[in-house]
Amino acid sequence: MNWYVVYTKPKWEKKVAEQLNKIGIECYCPLITQVRQWSDRKKKVEVPLFNSYVFVQLEETDRNLVFQSAGAVRYLFWLGKPAIVKNEEISVIKSWLETPDTYDISIDSIKVGDKITLESGPFSAQEAFVREVNKTHYVLVLETLGCVLKMKIK
Repeated sequence: MNWYVVYTKPKWEKKVAEQLNKIGIECYCPLITQVRQWSDRKKKVEVPLFNSYVFVQLEETDRNLVFQSAGAVRYLFWLGKPAIVKNEEISVIKSWLETPDTYDISIDSIKVGDKITLESGPFSAQEAFVREVNKTHYVLVLETLGCVLKMKIK
């Protein structure tokens, strides 16, 4: 079965995931914890990692079942077809969210254009190209995941 990306109404990600689970559709809404400031207090809240997106795993023939949820708007399309997310990519997101906030990182005279393999953290064993080296951060391009990683130097 494939993983598809469902576009939801704004701020409906958790509700859509809950509704889809109730009707038996396997879905994944990655959440992160953030500290939010109100006028009278600070509070830790869980917010979706991707705004207005929920990942669903189902057969191609069952794709219309997601619209039983009131907050599901449409599927995300890529090149005229529904966007498919690989199992490995979902696994990387899950492992990244489960890892602690501290990582062992060592930098050995890296320069722009170098190809490196990350040794620890959520993207361990991923190959990256160094795009930028600065006094405060490094910018790495993870081509296989299609993302840019900015690492702060402490």
